[in-house]
Amino acid sequence: MQMDILGILRKYWGHGAFRPLQETIIQSVLEGRDTLALMPTGGGKSVCFQVPAMAQEGICIVVTPLIALMKDQVENLKERGIAAVAIYSGMRKREVDIALDNCIYGPIKFLYLSPERLTSELVRERIRHMNVNLFAIDEAHCISQWGYDFRPPYLQLSDLRELHPDVPYLALTATATPDVVTDIQEKLGFRNGVVLKKSFYRENLAYMVLHEEDKQRRMLRIIRKLGGSGIVYVRNRRETQETARFLVNEGISADFYHAGLPPEERTAKQDNWKSGHTRVIVATNAFGMGIDKADVRFVIHLEPPDSLEAYYQEAGRAGRDGKKSHAVLLYQDGDLTQLKKNFEDSFPSVDDIRKVYQYLGNFFQLAYGAGENLTLDFDIGEFCHRYGLEPIPVLNSLKFLERDGWVLLTESVYLPSRIKFEVQPDELYKFQVENQQLDSFIKMILRAYGGAFDHYIPIREQELSRKFGLAYQGVIDRLLYLHKMQIIDYLPRTDSPQMQYLRPRMDSQHLYIDASFINIRKKIKENKLQAVFDYLSSQRCRSQSLLAYFDEPESAACGECDVCLRKNRKNPTDSEMKTALDKALSLGPLALRDLVDHMDAGDEEQRLVFLRKCLDHGLLEERDGLLYHVS
Repeated sequence: MQMDILGILRKYWGHGAFRPLQETIIQSVLEGRDTLALMPTGGGKSVCFQVPAMAQEGICIVVTPLIALMKDQVENLKERGIAAVAIYSGMRKREVDIALDNCIYGPIKFLYLSPERLTSELVRERIRHMNVNLFAIDEAHCISQWGYDFRPPYLQLSDLRELHPDVPYLALTATATPDVVTDIQEKLGFRNGVVLKKSFYRENLAYMVLHEEDKQRRMLRIIRKLGGSGIVYVRNRRETQETARFLVNEGISADFYHAGLPPEERTAKQDNWKSGHTRVIVATNAFGMGIDKADVRFVIHLEPPDSLEAYYQEAGRAGRDGKKSHAVLLYQDGDLTQLKKNFEDSFPSVDDIRKVYQYLGNFFQLAYGAGENLTLDFDIGEFCHRYGLEPIPVLNSLKFLERDGWVLLTESVYLPSRIKFEVQPDELYKFQVENQQLDSFIKMILRAYGGAFDHYIPIREQELSRKFGLAYQGVIDRLLYLHKMQIIDYLPRTDSPQMQYLRPRMDSQHLYIDASFINIRKKIKENKLQAVFDYLSSQRCRSQSLLAYFDEPESAACGECDVCLRKNRKNPTDSEMKTALDKALSLGPLALRDLVDHMDAGDEEQRLVFLRKCLDHGLLEERDGLLYHVS
């Protein structure tokens, strides 16, 4: 029996109305139709599967590759009083077992799965016994080889149809070209499916593309001019620190973020930025997924991304509150050379892929014929260092090995320490009586962490140390002793990528690698890279260019991007430029770049031409790097 969807939205999410397209998507799902929903970043995709799942009996299974997002959504649902669990790489078999049992026999409404979990026969068999009301496939473009972020484990999603033939699919993505839209439906086996699309047009977002040699100084001027909170995207971890340090030294509240930071540090940096304590976060593309901050006034890219899909998604994190915001892409000629190199590195030869597989077996000291379904912590930095390899070719070799079913590499996953009592309450009481030295410690755990007899409960050793007045190592020692005595199952925290062997290790020379697939992917990526180059050099409205790429060819010019502003700007008179110059210099002498920024007539090139003319005619003079009026 279905419940009132607007009532559910009000009760659990506190909203009085749906956003555009949300209600249409929800009604399509409730009618049992396979549905592909294309909604821009920040368009409210999660409500589109959460509300219909709550309106029906049974459980919704959500597949997403974004583990950070998965965890956030599960916590968010729990805070709203909705039972949800997540299963992802790194969890022990018994943890997974208990979570799946709760989905079959308990009140769980949402089960979040990473796609690689669907390779497990255990998981598929348990799903068969669940009362599933909806399959929600987030980041659905990952299923398509035509997409910019193809992930082979997504191909397992067609198996879900066999488990529950009558349950509809809701596939969601923020970025899909026409080829990808068609491919998603084919790969998921849509029956009487429907595609619902919200325009990718962002009327409040001004796209700017600027060719700039001194990108850091230009970034600084943009941040000072625009004000508000923002994100600066850079290519690698080292640049996050260097750029954040540069901003701090210039008086801008900034911090850096990348996936290699400890989990607590990542969380603290996110929270400081979201709360406004940090104004600018400088990050790799690891930052942003699932981080909902509405009042981001600017997103600046210090290098062009390798696809327009990635750029649209990252730039789209600006202005989710509907207020005027800017997406600025700064580039220089060397960036284009680097993009081409990265592209070539992304497609190693078959021999190179076989070498990586061989080195991998040596790295783990795995015997030939051994290792099937074995999961191991994998430090790619150490691996590359040991064998003198470059990370980009290695990562892409692993992707092709993954696609052909040899191994599976999952992203770095933070799992907090967890415990579960392995004995019943009466047995625990008996143990406490016989081990008085541990009695108060066990009582404290029982008070602090309820439910540990039935489920694995996250714990914080540091918190126990503080509450119990024990040294941190003393807490660890007690937990390990209780684990050894089989009173608890104690799983210490971990934060490392996982490498899983899907088949026994074999001789690398007999390893089958699908070379034709590699060539197809190379051509697809080459086309996407060319689309980026075309976007950078285009004299067409930036918004129109992006929308045409996403199959919206008839859009109007935005009037706000750098191209539109150049076309629409009238040539200022010398008198207007002189007034703008006098107004800027009323603040005092300024460096050339600062003076250009403070003038409010003409574009940058026109201002520079006018200032050079003033210098040539002796109307301005330069002293110690500053420009003055000639008195």
